[in-house]
Amino acid sequence: MAKRREFKSPEDTPDDSEVSFFATKPIRREGLKKTLKIFRYTLPYRNIFLLGFVFLILATGTSLVFPKAVGEIVEVLQGGSKYTLNQIISFLFGILVLQAVFSFFRIFLFTRVSERAMADVRKDLYSKIICLPITFFETNRVGELTSRVTSDVSYLDNVLSFTLAEFFRQGATLIIGTVFLLYTSAKLTLFMLATFPLLVFAAVFFGRYIRRLSKHAQTELARANVVVEETFQNVHTVKAFTNESLEIKRYGSSLDRVVSLLLEAATYRGFFVSFLILVMFGGIVCIVWFGASLIQAGELSVSDLFTFVIYTAYIGGALNSLGDMYAQINRTIGASERVLEILEEEPELDLNAGRAQSYQPVTGSIVYDNVRFSYPSRKDVEVLKGINMTVRPGERIALVGHSGAGKSTIIQLLMRFYETDGGAIRIDGKPVSDFNLHELRKNIAIVPQEVILFGGTILENISYGKPGASFEEVHSAARKANALQFIESFPEKFDTVVGERGIKLSGGQRQRIAIARAILKDPKILILDEATSSLDAESEKLVQEALNELMKNRTTLVIAHRLATINKVDKIYVIRDGVIAESGTHTQLTAIENGLYANLIRLQFEAVTEGRENKDLLSTDLL
Repeated sequence: MAKRREFKSPEDTPDDSEVSFFATKPIRREGLKKTLKIFRYTLPYRNIFLLGFVFLILATGTSLVFPKAVGEIVEVLQGGSKYTLNQIISFLFGILVLQAVFSFFRIFLFTRVSERAMADVRKDLYSKIICLPITFFETNRVGELTSRVTSDVSYLDNVLSFTLAEFFRQGATLIIGTVFLLYTSAKLTLFMLATFPLLVFAAVFFGRYIRRLSKHAQTELARANVVVEETFQNVHTVKAFTNESLEIKRYGSSLDRVVSLLLEAATYRGFFVSFLILVMFGGIVCIVWFGASLIQAGELSVSDLFTFVIYTAYIGGALNSLGDMYAQINRTIGASERVLEILEEEPELDLNAGRAQSYQPVTGSIVYDNVRFSYPSRKDVEVLKGINMTVRPGERIALVGHSGAGKSTIIQLLMRFYETDGGAIRIDGKPVSDFNLHELRKNIAIVPQEVILFGGTILENISYGKPGASFEEVHSAARKANALQFIESFPEKFDTVVGERGIKLSGGQRQRIAIARAILKDPKILILDEATSSLDAESEKLVQEALNELMKNRTTLVIAHRLATINKVDKIYVIRDGVIAESGTHTQLTAIENGLYANLIRLQFEAVTEGRENKDLLSTDLL
């Protein structure tokens, strides 16, 4: 199995949005190539993009004509123009109207392309993530994966819809504006450009500190967000221990560190902005002074100086904008690399192949032939050390043993959450590795110990077992699962919203919803992961009745922790340290003197007896 990558979080990438063009890291060629791969999603909309680019050129051209037209007004006032003032003003208004129209279509068309393209990226990214194997999710945090679909794609969206177009527009403004300045006065242009080295030095000096502090602030903010995420997810524990004040203090301390770093960064940024204002406006004063001396020498006209100052302001604004946009593009390259890391992962499930292949039900015979396995993250620890087991169609077997013995691993290998390191697992004589995953898992249903429902309605949660099922089928499944009575007691009945993770339902109710879902799926192989271990006596009775209905005519594998629940199975396998230590019926295994199963029964019986004695003692004290 290929080694899975653990992706970097967004806070690992420096935030260069606060620094200038000159302080930003250079764009790497490899990163640029990867970004261009992401932009292939714009190809289906290339005609719209090209049309938007045409409007971008037109909008840029009209904006650059504006300063020249304003300078022409000065010529009119001096009597040196062949046009009248009204003609110039009318021309200016015409230019403004055209620029407004061109800008509207530029923004509209680029946004149309970006939103559609990024929707395609999000769809492909989510589709790829959801089809990746369990090992991928074990090595990557859910929060990081969510960030790929949201934050990273948002960076791409912003660059494509706005930044890229603005980058070209401001770049054109800078180049064409400089050409106009050279045409107007080469001496004055060279004088203006002489101030650039000072700006570059200041940008590098201040930018280095701003970038470092911004990165540290992002890291601290991420840590503060972890506090929020942990406390919200474990709010019952927080409240049970009345640790609200402790968590508020933890969060406050993290925010204090964030604020401290941001204020320090703001200090450097404030000095930098103040320096820029001093240099830029001082530069304009110097330009006006030098231009005035050229006017006195007869080398420059007043209208040319006026035009020159406006073009200088245009170039200054373009230069400042280019710095921010270059930084955003640099950050987008990092985001595109993280997105491509996932898009280039090898999925375990081919959705197209799964849809094309018809569902072939199995009879339910299962054979484990000398199966060996170690988890990818712990290859030095062998979890299963040669499991041999045969289950006939319709047979009910139980897997018992201490925690960590390998019971759940046996089930996970059957569902191909992992691949075996040695030996083979066969269903109906066919190795599970030869099954299409879609076909294999269609034949298997699992009722876990801890049921986590989706946050929608009861109807949606039951229908998850068979998407597209009719209401009659869902209703029948709920009735067989002993869930109909409590569902009908709700005012909204099947349209009742269960809340996040099914929090609005009790444990027994969630369990019966899961059973109804499995009944609706109608699998040939059923897996029960001690589905009644955490229920009260009344709920356990109802759930057990539903499970008995579910197990009819199905091959059933029960992972048992409470041995009292497996007295009706056909065979019991006792797992110890990754091997089958004992196997047989309940009667056979309890007859083995000092046997592992008999010892487990005795320990549980003693625990139950002790619990009853304590309960009787408590009742006596109360009397």
